[in-house]
Amino acid sequence: MAGDKLWQRLRGWLTPERSGTIATPAPRNPAVGSMRVADSLRSLLDDPTIPASVRSELATDFGRIEHMLDKLERGELHIAVFGRVSTGKSALGNALLGREAFAVGVLHGTTTDAAHATLDEAQHDGLVLIDTPGINELDGEAREQLAFEVAEVSDLVIFVCDGDLTREELDALKTLAATQRPLLLALNKADRYGRDELDSLLEHLRLRVSGLVRAEDVLAVAAHPAAQRVIEVDTHGREQAHEQARPPDVAALRERLLAIAAREGKMLSAINAGLYAGRLTDQVSARIAQTRQAVAAKLIRHYCIAKGVAVALNPIPVADLLAAAGLDAAMVVQLSRVYGLPLTRAESGRLVVVISAQLAALMGAIWGMQLVASALKGVSAGLSVVVTAAAQGALGWYATVLIGRAAERYLIAGKSWGEAGAKRAVAEIVAGLDRDSILREARDEILKRLKSQRA
Repeated sequence: MAGDKLWQRLRGWLTPERSGTIATPAPRNPAVGSMRVADSLRSLLDDPTIPASVRSELATDFGRIEHMLDKLERGELHIAVFGRVSTGKSALGNALLGREAFAVGVLHGTTTDAAHATLDEAQHDGLVLIDTPGINELDGEAREQLAFEVAEVSDLVIFVCDGDLTREELDALKTLAATQRPLLLALNKADRYGRDELDSLLEHLRLRVSGLVRAEDVLAVAAHPAAQRVIEVDTHGREQAHEQARPPDVAALRERLLAIAAREGKMLSAINAGLYAGRLTDQVSARIAQTRQAVAAKLIRHYCIAKGVAVALNPIPVADLLAAAGLDAAMVVQLSRVYGLPLTRAESGRLVVVISAQLAALMGAIWGMQLVASALKGVSAGLSVVVTAAAQGALGWYATVLIGRAAERYLIAGKSWGEAGAKRAVAEIVAGLDRDSILREARDEILKRLKSQRA
């Protein structure tokens, strides 16, 4: 696939082996790799061969590519804060930013859309946090989908939990890992645990996410610690208790993010953009292929009708077969234009000869019947036309379907039959078509047209 090839090129440009987690070795040359990815994105956006209809269908995806290109040029690293409702995702984002950038509430569903803000303390050209809706929001299927989409177009994901992972959280973590995003797991509300209990829980989490998140990327945080009860004694010796707010404890996570940004920020941003562009390239290729196949199917049917009727109406022995060969050659010329690999009339004729030879070898009896029917029309002075014309026309129709499909196979492969050769390709096409169904449809259509012409 195009996306897989692009991914291989990116790995060569940017970094040694990488397996979905933060790479330890320093990148070879992130700046050069980032420039090459940016050039690839521009090429994709400006590709004149992409039809307007495909661009329209994939407008959202092309918009994301434009956004990613802008992000690359600004040197930003986008980080999605992800997790279950009420684990403190928004509070963690605010704690990392040092300001109230994201809405925080006690009710489920406070975050109903994605929001982002630049990390003020970053010693990087642009570390951007993106808050996302909770993955288990009631009646929030659309919000959950949005969260996954935001995570997919982010360069790194902080997955927030507040205890042992639920099955839902672990499944979501596996889904995110499959997007090849580097992951950090932040155990929030760490202030609720004693030291020994916290160490034990962190070790348990590291075991559960082994292979998904590196052990050093499982960190404890307290985005909004519970107020501390403080007892003060006044000058008269009287005790007074009051609640004292405690500052967030996110220093370890902030330092980890800044270190990643300083060492690998451009690389991660470029890899993510390249992977997304690869997937979009695959989608574009698939849509173009679908569009071409639909146009080709209509074209083949048009020539099937023309050939079937021409064969059925021509009273001159064998001449109808020669005329049919000319129609087949014309059809192949048109198909070659649909697939962007134009053939000359001579090239088309030679291709039809190759395909017809393979068909004759496979279906000699059918072509023999067609020749007999052609001769019969001549010697009977047309009296048997009604009996034989539809049958012979249907055979001509069927032959055109086979020739059209075989030519399509040849063109899709870039004017090549592949390693197996023409014989194998044609045999597979013959085996894959329902001959009786095609002949029945052809006969009915030809009879209908013959009757309309006689009326």
